[in-house]
Amino acid sequence: MTSLDKPTEETSADDARAVTEAALFEAFGGVRGMVETVVPGLLFVTIYTINKDLHLSAIAALAVSLVLVVVRLVMKDTVKHAFSGVFGVAFGVVFAMMTGNAKDFYLPGMLYTLGLGLAYIITTLCGVPLIGLILGPVFKENLSWRTRNPGRKKAYAKASYAWGAILLAKCAILFPLYWWADTTQLGWVLIALKIPPFLLAVYLTWVFLAKAPAPIDVFAEMEAEEKAAEERERQAAAARSAEQ
Repeated sequence: MTSLDKPTEETSADDARAVTEAALFEAFGGVRGMVETVVPGLLFVTIYTINKDLHLSAIAALAVSLVLVVVRLVMKDTVKHAFSGVFGVAFGVVFAMMTGNAKDFYLPGMLYTLGLGLAYIITTLCGVPLIGLILGPVFKENLSWRTRNPGRKKAYAKASYAWGAILLAKCAILFPLYWWADTTQLGWVLIALKIPPFLLAVYLTWVFLAKAPAPIDVFAEMEAEEKAAEERERQAAAARSAEQ
C-alpha cells in the first residue's frame, strides 16, 4: 500500500506530509518533468546565441521535445508532461517561422503563463481554486474539499493565490524584455526563470496543504458504500431463504 492509498483516519502528521509530497510530485512531474520543460528552450537559445540561425534552433528544440516523448513511450512512463512540452515548442516554432522573429518562439509560452496566472486568481475569487481542481483527483478527494472540507479549501485558495502571484510576477519581468531585449537576452532570462519560480510555488503549496486537514478519500467511501450495499443484499437474500 502506497502513501496515497492509506485511509485518512490512520494518517499521522508525518504521513500527511508524505502524501502531499507524493501528490505534488505526481501532479507536476518531479525533477524529470522540470528537465523536460527546460531542455528544448535551453537548446533553442544556445544554438541561436552561437549562430543566429532561427530555423536550426527551432528544429533542434522541436526534435529534442519529440525525443523526450519517445523515451517516455519506450519506458512506458506517463507522457503528459512531455507531450505538453512538445505542444508548447511546436506553437513556438510555428509563431517564430511565421513572423521570422526568433523572439516569437517564446511568445506562446509567455501568453500561456499569463493566462494560467490569471486563471489561478480568477478561479479562486470564484470559489473554485484551480490548484484544488488539479490536485483533487490526485488526492482522491475530487471536489469534496469544496463543501465538506473548508480548511482544505482555504489551503487550496492560498496555494492558488501564490501560484497566480508568482506567475504574474514572472510575466511582469518577461513581457518588457520581449519588447526591449534581443532574442538571446530574453531567452537566457526566460531559462533562468523556468525552475526557481516553479519550485517556490510548489513549496508554498506543500506548506499550505501540509497544515491543512487531511483529504477525504471519496473513492474509498464509494467502495465502502458498495460493499455495504452488497452485504445488505446478501443479508436480505439470506432472510428470504430462511423464510422460505
